[in-house]
Amino acid sequence: MQAKEEMDTVKGQMDVDTRLDDALFDKPVPRHPKTAAQVAHIQAQNRRREYLERNPAYFDSLDHELADPLLYERLIKRFQTAAERQAEGKAKGYGRILEADLARGEQRLSQLAPGEDSSAPGGTVTTATATATDDYDDDDSPWHGEVVDGQHGRQLWREFLTERFVRGRDADFDYARVDGDVELDALAEGEAQDAWFDEEEPRWVTDEADAGDEQALTMRRGETGIQDF
Repeated sequence: MQAKEEMDTVKGQMDVDTRLDDALFDKPVPRHPKTAAQVAHIQAQNRRREYLERNPAYFDSLDHELADPLLYERLIKRFQTAAERQAEGKAKGYGRILEADLARGEQRLSQLAPGEDSSAPGGTVTTATATATDDYDDDDSPWHGEVVDGQHGRQLWREFLTERFVRGRDADFDYARVDGDVELDALAEGEAQDAWFDEEEPRWVTDEADAGDEQALTMRRGETGIQDF
């Protein structure tokens, strides 16, 4: 009898421990609050996206080809007609055409001899065209996938330029004027407005009824629009 009571006690304790463990695992883990630097970083990126929404002409600059000459060739140039290439060449001028071709050649060479050359004197040699897009431009990026046609290529090129811009990789752009522009906080303002409307309680009765004026409410219900003389 005593052994059975001890076993029941142990079993009960195990059940309690199991329930406690389940409660601990089921309890959601609160997120750590963002630091001021993280909040500022997110705010700046949101403003940059909003800037692109309001200024789509940014994507039309021919200088963006230099951001990734080989990618531009794969997404844009190979789908261009002869007339489109001629028009683009006139818009660029000989100097910019030559600059893009040289950059494309350097990029090809850097891909043939990536990273380091252990046979070089002194141990390691870095490539001449180091890229600053490793944090967002990897092999899994959509613009490195299959391209269906010219329209699809332009869409992917636009996505690439968007991520590049939002990450602050356009060295020729003055980000300060965008990051400090509070008028670009469209997303935050929209969320604040939605929260304000959610907090407002609907009011379906007249102010007179709200004030408890039953007589006014009765008279309102009894109105027929017929005048008695």
